[in-house]
Amino acid sequence: MTTDQILLFTLFGTVLGLLLWGRFRYDVVAFSALIVAVLLGLIDANAAFLGFGHPATIIVALVLVVSKGLMNSGVVAWITRTFVSSERALPLHIASMSSLGAVLSGFMNNVAALALLMPVDLEVAKRAGRSAARTLMPLSFATILGGLITLIGTPPNIIVASIREERLGAPFQMFDFAPVGLACALAGIAFIALIGWRLLPKRADDNAPEDLLELRGYIAELTVQEKSPLIGRKVRDLDDEADDIGVRVLGLVRRGERLPGAARRAEIKAGDHLVVEAAPDAIDTLVGQMKLSFSHEERHRTEAGSDLGLIEAVVPDGSRLDGRSAQSMRLIYRYGVTVLGVSRQGRPFRDRIRNLPLKGGDLLLLMGQPDRLEDTVSDLELLPLAERSRDLTRYRKAGLAAGLFAAAVGHSISS
Repeated sequence: MTTDQILLFTLFGTVLGLLLWGRFRYDVVAFSALIVAVLLGLIDANAAFLGFGHPATIIVALVLVVSKGLMNSGVVAWITRTFVSSERALPLHIASMSSLGAVLSGFMNNVAALALLMPVDLEVAKRAGRSAARTLMPLSFATILGGLITLIGTPPNIIVASIREERLGAPFQMFDFAPVGLACALAGIAFIALIGWRLLPKRADDNAPEDLLELRGYIAELTVQEKSPLIGRKVRDLDDEADDIGVRVLGLVRRGERLPGAARRAEIKAGDHLVVEAAPDAIDTLVGQMKLSFSHEERHRTEAGSDLGLIEAVVPDGSRLDGRSAQSMRLIYRYGVTVLGVSRQGRPFRDRIRNLPLKGGDLLLLMGQPDRLEDTVSDLELLPLAERSRDLTRYRKAGLAAGLFAAAVGHSISS
């Protein structure tokens, strides 16, 4: 072997070892290996970054953008809640979730599809009273299998198509991989649903699903829009649908006043505010499914002209919010941030969210522009529960996103 070959295989072995170790980020390891190869003279410096301009790289990046768009617009969330149920037997649940994961990963990034379906699978496991450890690995396999079906399902398919175009003048089309890929995916899902999940190692905590996911329940107010299907229905009629989402309806606010008790017999009208208790993801789902809106949402979107986010933060003793309400602090006017929900160690309260005097130990669910949220948390001396804010789903854009995506797929087939 030549010196260059020895150095190259040594570099490959080092990269593989670092990836298996997992101490450093994968992208940092890969980029560092490229730089080392240039410094050792194994790669021409003028050609080191040509791969970033390769068509396959651009397509992979665009697939990630499309995946994020489908998630943020609520298209995938609507598909998920339509086809997923906690009442199914375990093999049938694995088959349905795996099929859904395979279909989604055929048209979006595998990791994005898995990231979207994991919280759903965890919530279904909790409601069904079983361990999610028995379903998460099958879901992971299914999203990998689904990527085999289409051209954009997985990066290797895109790379092979680009090489074919360079060599033969014509790339593979969107569904050229489907005959083989679909057969492999169906066979794999059938094995996973019937046999594979039974081969997973059993652990001592498999019968304690309640410990797998601790959902922080916030009390929040959501506005009933003119086109909401809730108009004309009584509050008590929402129990089953709300429970399926993981939401508890606590009452109703009308004309600025909370109706007595839980307002169980009151008919819901446009402009009313539903008082609910739920985790952030469940609140977001309820808004999309029932055509509700968040407090000051329209103002936020008009001013921001961009996506909105949520962030969870703790009010420590002695902070600027300790003993003061969101209205007295004028958060919406001074910071462009709304207190969407409050969690007070499981204790209920009847004050409006904006008028509630906050205390040390309260958990806040804040809504606003992502950059403003982080600045506000720092300025108000709050303690964030996560490093970054999460995006709010823009359900009103679901039809547009689905239409554009369907048009793009149709054009790829016709061409």
